[in-house]
Amino acid sequence: ERGSRGVWPDQRDLMWRNLLVTALFWYGGNAIHLTVSGRGGNKTSDLLYGIMYEDINHSGDGGLYAELIRNRAFQGSATPTLEAYRAIGGVSLYIDTNNSLSTALPNVLRVDVPAGATGEVGFLNEGFWGINVEPQVYDASFYTKGFKVSSSNPSKWTQVSTKLVPTRPAPDTHNVFAVTFDAKKVAGKSVFFNLISLFPPTHNNRKNGLRPELMKALGDMKGSFLRFPGGNNLEGNHIQERWKWNETIGPLIDRPGRPGAWGYANTDGLGLLEYCLWAEDLGLELILGVYSGLSLSGTDIVPENQLAPFIQEALDEIEYVRGDATTKYGKLRAQHGHPRPFKLKFVEVGNEDWLSNGLESYNQYRLKAYNDAIKAKYPDITIIASTEQATARSEGMWIDTHLYLRPDGFYRRFNWFDNWDRRYPVFVGEYAAVQPNDPVDRTKEDAEWTSGAPRFAFPSLIAAVGEAVFTIGMERNADLVKLIAYAPVMQNVDSWQWVPDLISFNANPKDTVRSYSYFMQQLFSLNRGTKVLPVTIFWVASINENTGAYVLKFANYDGAATSITVKLPDASKKKGKVTTLTGPHPDAYNSINNSTSILKTKDIRATRESEFTVDLASWSVVVAVFT
Repeated sequence: ERGSRGVWPDQRDLMWRNLLVTALFWYGGNAIHLTVSGRGGNKTSDLLYGIMYEDINHSGDGGLYAELIRNRAFQGSATPTLEAYRAIGGVSLYIDTNNSLSTALPNVLRVDVPAGATGEVGFLNEGFWGINVEPQVYDASFYTKGFKVSSSNPSKWTQVSTKLVPTRPAPDTHNVFAVTFDAKKVAGKSVFFNLISLFPPTHNNRKNGLRPELMKALGDMKGSFLRFPGGNNLEGNHIQERWKWNETIGPLIDRPGRPGAWGYANTDGLGLLEYCLWAEDLGLELILGVYSGLSLSGTDIVPENQLAPFIQEALDEIEYVRGDATTKYGKLRAQHGHPRPFKLKFVEVGNEDWLSNGLESYNQYRLKAYNDAIKAKYPDITIIASTEQATARSEGMWIDTHLYLRPDGFYRRFNWFDNWDRRYPVFVGEYAAVQPNDPVDRTKEDAEWTSGAPRFAFPSLIAAVGEAVFTIGMERNADLVKLIAYAPVMQNVDSWQWVPDLISFNANPKDTVRSYSYFMQQLFSLNRGTKVLPVTIFWVASINENTGAYVLKFANYDGAATSITVKLPDASKKKGKVTTLTGPHPDAYNSINNSTSILKTKDIRATRESEFTVDLASWSVVVAVFT
């Protein structure tokens, strides 16, 4: 018997089991009786719930990364543009490549001032579709050359820094950042600018840091790990566009940026060290994805005889993260302000290496080569293969699997992990209900990826309940499933590539939206046991051996309101707290200025027979904790 699946005496009888599952989900009659056994069960993973992150939907630049200036250094593209910039006064703006600020930042803004010009001229930046203005301290800076700043040499680049403190908030985010100067002093000349930056206060007041309200939303999930930096954005569309860790560290003037995999340039201001600090601030375990020799074009696969430098790149990256200050890259990290090594116990080799014709080479040589090299130097690191189709597995290796389905698909996958090979623990690195159920054919489970196929704009109640069914199934397989994460985690509603997403936002911190799926993930993460227990019906029960509390989780999918009578093995438990996530109808969702989710908590007490009654609303996710 494996945990709560001990209820099934014959593990091979899948048809009978599925009939039971279906009946229970649609059950709407009298109260269902649930008995929890105190014997047997499986230890749960300490890290089960966490965050999968990549820069998609402007979730990094224009999102979590707190920089307010869009296109601040004209980087990350072979054809840089003046996106987000406009001229002030009669000047002309151009991209200039003959006056590089640095090797990493060769493209600069040239402002041509006409002969005889007078008055205030310059340029403005629109920010990431607006700029939030509050009475707080903003750190503003830019590099310039072409006119004298204090005692500077006008023929050399000079950094100008100042603090801006508005006296009152702006009524909305329709604001711009402007740099202006006296045209008369440089009439008939060109003035140059680059790395134009504006930072509001950041989380934990970190320099080059992250947006506080988004970090709070992430922190409130109480997850246990951070998988980064992707995702497709790890691989890039071509080999030279991969995420190069050594170009994401150190001063911003030395970070070239790159074309991101999701249609916009990445500044890499949110780089390797910033990721590690994010995890440190929220108490998250690092799961580092390393480039595995596959990019997304379909033809960019590193041949076996050319793979060694890429493996060394991964080894150097790991050393930067966890090496002490006596190592080459640990010393570099210390010079960047973090002498203490970070804890790193998990490395994932690649991302979805079944994509782009990559599976054959992944199984033939890429996975094994990376695994052997990393384990030789760091035997304590757990290697995660990026697909369940990986055949080049070795002892102790974990596998990553991703699921994007309809809610019905997740509902029917409650038992999905019951008969997986227990030798290889599972990381469900990405999952989400992305497409509505087919209104005619409810047997359809998989999402359609054809152009024009319907998608959820935001996670709905039916999506969250379907995901909860699957998540309960994962918890019941606690001996196998070790890590799970919804994806994608964030979306800037003013510029996005993928829906639905866990958290939505725009330039106004007050408009941050936590979705139904967010609240489901949070509810399950906040209420964890340390051991899954056998039960006699289709739910999941666990005990927190540290507190003695029993935790039960339910999902009422496509069913009428009903009640569950709970019998615990410990008659001393007299109190319970029941938290319910529901909404006005299955298709309800949360968006800006439209919060429909209902999250309510109720205290209950045991009857004289030491039983509890838990009410399940129609279309609901319910967690009951008994103490």
